Amino acid sequence: MFGEMGRNIPEFEKLSNAQISWKGRQIAISGSLKDIEKSEKAFKKIYAHLPQTGYLKQEDIQSYFLMTDLTETAFLNEASSPPKKETLKDNQKLKRDFLEINGKKLFFKTSRQKKYLNEIYDKNLVFGIGPAGTGKTYLAVAGAVHALLTGEVERIILSRPAVEAGEKLGFLPGDLQEKIAPYLRPLYDSLQDLLPAAELQRRIEFGEIEIAPLAYMRGRTLAKSFVILDEAQNTTSSQMKMFLTRMGEGTKMVVTGDLSQVDLPSNQVCGLREAVSILDTVPEIGLCRFLEEDVVRHPLVRKIINAYETYERH
Repeated sequence: MFGEMGRNIPEFEKLSNAQISWKGRQIAISGSLKDIEKSEKAFKKIYAHLPQTGYLKQEDIQSYFLMTDLTETAFLNEASSPPKKETLKDNQKLKRDFLEINGKKLFFKTSRQKKYLNEIYDKNLVFGIGPAGTGKTYLAVAGAVHALLTGEVERIILSRPAVEAGEKLGFLPGDLQEKIAPYLRPLYDSLQDLLPAAELQRRIEFGEIEIAPLAYMRGRTLAKSFVILDEAQNTTSSQMKMFLTRMGEGTKMVVTGDLSQVDLPSNQVCGLREAVSILDTVPEIGLCRFLEEDVVRHPLVRKIINAYETYERH
């Protein structure tokens, strides 16, 4: 856990504001009671997850401490609110800290990731909005794969607006797969991380997994499917309305995007921003807003996002 020759200890001490030493399996923590309790909670999470991961990276350490902070903040914010009645199903679901797919355990790095996946299970339409690196697309794909493998849906449909090609893919050389491959590669990457290559290829060939640009959704009604629209900040108003009205019986939809990365021409309305504004008050629709603190990529990514947000506010 502490790394070779204790190289992780300075990071632990920086995040916990406590002094840490260890010998064998014994850990000694000194500092204020609050810092000691915070460190103890983070250590327990790390120790429980370490056998599955096998190693600990610097960004993992930061994520565990961040999740401890967010959980405590959420508890304090909700302490003054009337307790909500939870069903047994809700209780069991909220206690899970991971999603298991084909024997692989995917651990949530922040409390918002956990809330996001619970929203996906609870509701038929969920918007996941926030900066890159928060896991909004990967977790949506993971939820879709889990739903397919457990028989909750019959197929997965993954889509993105090919804004770089102006959605005019017919002018590009090659067949459909060759035309859309560059725009949809990130979705393939997520699937390849969750399914064995042979199984992924077989399911694509049998039509159980479909990856297509948004333009090819027009005129279809999608039933018993798990449909994900990624990079939705680059949809126009009419495209977003067209997509949302494709929902058929037994279908779940997840729409993900980063409103700070809109590539549409200045004279076009951002479909994602408009949809969130219009649908925000509909109780059957889930909305999860990820923040800069939820970024779980390299620690530098979080600092880059924060720097850009500060620059754009001035």
